[in-house]
Amino acid sequence: MDERTLSDRYRLVAHLARGGMADVYEAEDTMLNRRVAIKILHPNFAADAAFVTRFRREAQAAANLSHPNIVAIYDWGQDGDTYYMVMELIAGRTLREILKSEGALLPRRAAEISAEAAAAIEVAHQAGVFHRDIKPGNIMITTDGAVKVTDFGIARALDDSEELTKTGAVIGTATYFSPEQAQGLPADGRSDIYSLGVVLYEMLAGRPPFTGDSPVAVAYQHVSEFAPTAAEVSSEVPEYLSVIAATAMAKSPSERYQTASDMRSDLLAFLAGRVPMVVGAAAAGAATAVIPAPAATAPPDETARAVAYQPPDEPGGQFTYLAAVATLLALLAIGAWILFRMLSGGGVSAIELVVVPDLALVPAEQASQELQDLELKVNRRDETSETIPPGIVIETDPPAGTEVEVGSFVTVVVSSGAQQFGVPELVGESLDVAIALIEAQGFQVGQVTYTLTEDIPEDTVISQSPAAGTPAEAGTLVDLVVSRGPFSIEVPDVSGMSAEGAQLELARAGFEEVSTEEEFSADVAPGFVTRTDPESGRVVARETPITIYVSKGQENTTIPELLGLSPESARAAATLAKLTYVDGGTVEVTAVSGLVGFVAEQDPAAGETVPVDSEVTVRIGVIRQVTVPDFDGMTQLEAEAAAAEAGLIAVFTGEDPTVGEEDDGKVVSQDPIAGSTLDDGSSVGLILGRYIPPPTTEAPPPDEE
Repeated sequence: MDERTLSDRYRLVAHLARGGMADVYEAEDTMLNRRVAIKILHPNFAADAAFVTRFRREAQAAANLSHPNIVAIYDWGQDGDTYYMVMELIAGRTLREILKSEGALLPRRAAEISAEAAAAIEVAHQAGVFHRDIKPGNIMITTDGAVKVTDFGIARALDDSEELTKTGAVIGTATYFSPEQAQGLPADGRSDIYSLGVVLYEMLAGRPPFTGDSPVAVAYQHVSEFAPTAAEVSSEVPEYLSVIAATAMAKSPSERYQTASDMRSDLLAFLAGRVPMVVGAAAAGAATAVIPAPAATAPPDETARAVAYQPPDEPGGQFTYLAAVATLLALLAIGAWILFRMLSGGGVSAIELVVVPDLALVPAEQASQELQDLELKVNRRDETSETIPPGIVIETDPPAGTEVEVGSFVTVVVSSGAQQFGVPELVGESLDVAIALIEAQGFQVGQVTYTLTEDIPEDTVISQSPAAGTPAEAGTLVDLVVSRGPFSIEVPDVSGMSAEGAQLELARAGFEEVSTEEEFSADVAPGFVTRTDPESGRVVARETPITIYVSKGQENTTIPELLGLSPESARAAATLAKLTYVDGGTVEVTAVSGLVGFVAEQDPAAGETVPVDSEVTVRIGVIRQVTVPDFDGMTQLEAEAAAAEAGLIAVFTGEDPTVGEEDDGKVVSQDPIAGSTLDDGSSVGLILGRYIPPPTTEAPPPDEE
């Protein structure tokens, strides 16, 4: 990549990604001395005023969105014919890369990622901005596990009076866009919820719900077909989480979550072990039923056409039914053709396509010949590479696997070997600036040597090695000689000394202004020095004030009472007490304890005194599971006692009058059966036998003679 600076401020460092509308680069903001990401509009779009306007609107809309789960937008600008947007640089991977390398995620992690993405989407919706292209490639997972939603590249504010994206234009990615987007109908916040549901489904099932040979085929499935639930695809997927994904992916917007906040609430409920709102109270304690596929309906736009259906068993119904089916098939064919036109740019003539082969790590001459054999035209662009030898192909543009027209140009990116840079001029710069310049050029700071000077300011570079302008590879060590400044002094190491001894040592070194402050320390005994400010070893002017920090011992805290609190309240109480909250899992509790869903155990116990930052482990109560006893043959009193001992309630639901005398007054039937598992406090239905003696028949009197 050629080195380039935009607007005399943003120096491009490395190419990161290529999207449908722009390329993304890592860059250095030379004004603020920080690394950023730069999105540069493709040249073919930069010449289109409508695209430029959309690009600018994207930056303006996204820049107003401030949330930890949204990639921040810093700036927008123009440099000649180049239009760019400056964004927060994220260290991490896209969810697309993670799914590609790792497959399906653990259900809990999938729920956590979806909940954070939903939080970002809700903030955007409240600001009147719809993303309309939620997909794994637009969800970043940082190195510390945080979730960032990026690329509001086709978002549109509610008050966009110019309507850059007209109704009927298909915007988004076919695998993840909603049925209304597939039909060219208006999209709103519920379209983003559908796309997030597809992403959640893919994280759970390891694949998207719909796949096909073309975007048109996938779009058709989004409109008219129903995918198996995630739980049906993988037995590892919890039913509740599968229902959340299915609800988000409902065909009709009115049947989905109406806000991203609603979906996030259900995801958080699942993570907390509660029944999600969408499942309903009736599903608690029973297997969740698979949501049935709704009957085919008209598109969500009320002005769209609908095909009337008449049952075939009515008079004339068979003909009307066949006519309706034929009409529906014709409309679907027309819709597919229109969708293909919108996705492919409007062309209807036959186009001969070939697939760009994978030429990575192939010699450039061989790669050129293979492309020419496919009747493709070849451009060559050399780029530096730290890992690929010179003359070997790095990649192609378009990338391998892309279908292109016969006769199209394919750019072969060829390695020119490791890139060398000129060592920057550092003499006369401050040490901080010199270090920044060294690292910005890809070099590393080598040995830094300090020396006293008479007239050169403190921390100013006196000499460097290698010299300025010397070509060198990235990672080369640059040694510096730095001035200590006139009459500068090195702060001595007084840690571990008494306060009085440290003051004497600093005075002996030549410092005139020394003060002391106290701070807690777990490592240093009370009354002894923990550190100084400025720190020891630093060279500072003689008149610099020095602060000695003296230990006042370990800071302690008292364990608060957490029993009976919700997990959120317990975490807040632990944080307030300067403790580290540790989730210890769950523990079974009885129904009468009132601790289901709340802290049932904590360690250490409340009232104990421990050092700050100590761990307090809590376990959340879950309802105890008990085994149903065998009540057969027990009397009513015996059955009630056995049920109570097991934590259950015996409910006598009737009598069986068909039993023999030996079963009179004893349990002859129970529901559920013995050995079943129930929640503590549940009821067991019992039926007692009731013996009814048969009627007696009197013998006839003897005949009288």
